Amino acid sequence: MKKTYTSRLNLSTGKVDLSHGGGGRAMAQLIDELFIKHFDNDWLRQRNDQALLSLPAGRLAISTDGHVISPLFFPGGDIGSLAVHGTVNDVAMSGAQPLYLAAGFILEEGLPLADLERIVISMAAAAQSAGTPIVTGDTKVVERGKGDGVFITTTGVGIVPEGVNIAGHRAQPGCAVLLSGPIGDHGVAIMAGRENLQFATRILSDSAALNGLVAAMVAAAPADIFCLRDPTRGGLATALNELAQQSGVGMLIDETQIPIRPEVQAACEILGLDPLYVANEGKLVCICPAAAAERLLAVMREHPLGRDAAIIGEVVADAHGFVQMRTAFGGKRIVDWPVGEQLPRIC
Repeated sequence: MKKTYTSRLNLSTGKVDLSHGGGGRAMAQLIDELFIKHFDNDWLRQRNDQALLSLPAGRLAISTDGHVISPLFFPGGDIGSLAVHGTVNDVAMSGAQPLYLAAGFILEEGLPLADLERIVISMAAAAQSAGTPIVTGDTKVVERGKGDGVFITTTGVGIVPEGVNIAGHRAQPGCAVLLSGPIGDHGVAIMAGRENLQFATRILSDSAALNGLVAAMVAAAPADIFCLRDPTRGGLATALNELAQQSGVGMLIDETQIPIRPEVQAACEILGLDPLYVANEGKLVCICPAAAAERLLAVMREHPLGRDAAIIGEVVADAHGFVQMRTAFGGKRIVDWPVGEQLPRIC
């Protein structure tokens, strides 16, 4: 039954207050007139404390991620779309088809309801585009000064089809390393938004759901994709070091083959950042047999999110698990794990 309230939620000038997380009428109205309105689907309309889901045959993949990005709105996205993309991508990196999302919101007292609605609308659009409805969730409110506007935690579930075995420990010497597109866009866009920096060319975050790209790759070569990883926090360097460590191998990449937009490269030089360590939110690394690399590369380039994909290196035998880069000058350097964090609150 549709609830009636004495007045509509003030989404133009109203603000979040503690009653919106108190479990009473104000919280019910916030859920009805904001969350259910924009996330609307059969599961949410049941208004249960859980969602009862039907799952196709296969192995269940599940991932959860907290999003604390600052600022909440940035060139090319916002915390809402990012919360969907980040978790959809983590599930998809197993080769799974992401099916459902759950979302938890920590709201700070005083957050403008207009900002919250903008975030929820963006999140709903991202979920619809990715084909992953938000089927259950939770809302809490903390006192003014105890949060930072809004934090969002999303959990995603998906199904890995039979015949697909993608995992971080499967990289082998002789395999090729593929990258789906230019690195560094997200981190530089966040820094520009955070510091109000102006560049000659506007740099946008690459935040995007990669499940469509992964599905195309899996359909073309289900047995030839050994590892997938999205290079988010810590960037490409961290993703490669993670895979090298998990598989007990080394990596040798070629600096001249790594795609990076000239404006991002220039911005990194101005800001003193190494683009190898700058976060991405719409890119993936793929490890596959060398014999399958060109075929997978062609499939990636046919998809809008992989049109600038490149083969950037190879997996090598190395008991130390080092990632090395052949530089543009012909030498080599170690691409180590990052020390500290170049850009905190990046996702």
